Amino acid sequence: MKKIIIEGAGQVGSHLAKMLSREGSDVTVIDSDAERIRALASGADITTIVGPASSVSALRSAEAGKADLFIAVNPHAPQSVNIVSALLAKQLGAARVVARVDDEEYLSPENKLMFKDLGLDMLFYPEKSASDEIVDMLRHNASTDSMDFARGKLQLAVFKLDDDSPLLDMKVAEFTAAVAKDNPGADFRIVAISRNGETLIPRFDTPFRYMDYLYIISLRETMPILMKFLGKDKIDVRRVMILGGSEIGEMVAAKLAEMKLDDIKIIDIDKERCRVLSEVLPDLVSVACGDVRNSDFLQEEDIRNYQAVVASTGNDEVNILSCVIARKLGVPRVIAQVENLEYLRLAEEMGVDSIVNKKLITASRIFKFTLSDKVRFVRYMSGTNAEVLEYTAAPGSKITKAPLKDLDFPANAIIGGVIRGSESFIAVGTTQIEAYDRVAVFALPESVKDVDKMFR
Repeated sequence: MKKIIIEGAGQVGSHLAKMLSREGSDVTVIDSDAERIRALASGADITTIVGPASSVSALRSAEAGKADLFIAVNPHAPQSVNIVSALLAKQLGAARVVARVDDEEYLSPENKLMFKDLGLDMLFYPEKSASDEIVDMLRHNASTDSMDFARGKLQLAVFKLDDDSPLLDMKVAEFTAAVAKDNPGADFRIVAISRNGETLIPRFDTPFRYMDYLYIISLRETMPILMKFLGKDKIDVRRVMILGGSEIGEMVAAKLAEMKLDDIKIIDIDKERCRVLSEVLPDLVSVACGDVRNSDFLQEEDIRNYQAVVASTGNDEVNILSCVIARKLGVPRVIAQVENLEYLRLAEEMGVDSIVNKKLITASRIFKFTLSDKVRFVRYMSGTNAEVLEYTAAPGSKITKAPLKDLDFPANAIIGGVIRGSESFIAVGTTQIEAYDRVAVFALPESVKDVDKMFR
């Protein structure tokens, strides 16, 4: 059992504490606010300590010197406090330490190297990670979520089945055969289906249903074939409207301006915030002041002529509602920032294409530190509680001992694809994993630890 200490019981810290305790870790949380500590302790099996951030006595009480992982994630203190807390924990003997920051300058390659030399294993900036995710979604806009392996040689994408989908009531085997009939070289695999909040590892006879989310891994050249078969058109997004001038909204606008899009507009209800945005954002970004819940106002701002809308007001209900309005007004692509995990399914059911949650993005990055050094990265994808992992197979590890069909691979996990040198391919039962292969795995939470053991 790993000993993990979290300094800061804000949204991200509380989510991490609950998630890591469910994974079987021994979790201790330190926070100066007794009310936040009480609220967290009532809903999770964790140890709590009330104490000020970067307090040496609090760190000693939590036995920071014995920690496998120390996470400084206090959102209510300056970033320097998180850095000091993490460095103190390292000096006390913590094996690995990570800290939350709120300044992009800290994440430059030279500064990250400097902090690494000081003893910090990772710095993370949840809002920047969320903005990067949104920009990536706008690039891969035919799917609700996506990720690349080996610079895109393998791609994992999520597709929602609407009421007009040609796949409804078709079975997995029938879909695979239908694609192969017209495209013999198409290489792909459906690794999971999310249905009514439950994630299924599909069988060949599993039928597709309305509102299913399909998680498909394929070779890069196969993805356009799948999109065409699924009836999903890739939209050339050149005009983006951002609803909400939050920190995330501002960073998205700045990144899109760097991409030289044709039209970027950001809207906020606060006049002072609009003034600040107009001063700090590039001239390519236009700023408007108004209520994004008002459909008449949005039509006055010409929302119908935008190809994508990003809702990032900082208020989940407003973000979901404004995306629903945008969709009804004919915007083909809508993305919402939603922080309440209980709202994620609601947003999907109401027609929001893609959802960004900074707690889940951050959890993915930190969860990697609780696994073996053979995992290259971990990521949660929208619409599922499963994790996508990329492993490097260690020489002599169990995963290399026999073809996949002859291995006792965890039941709630599936290998999607393999990268071997410059070659990429989709895994099948006869595939034999070799030492140093990079392997893409889709796994439900209860199977992750068992999967990890296969690659050591």
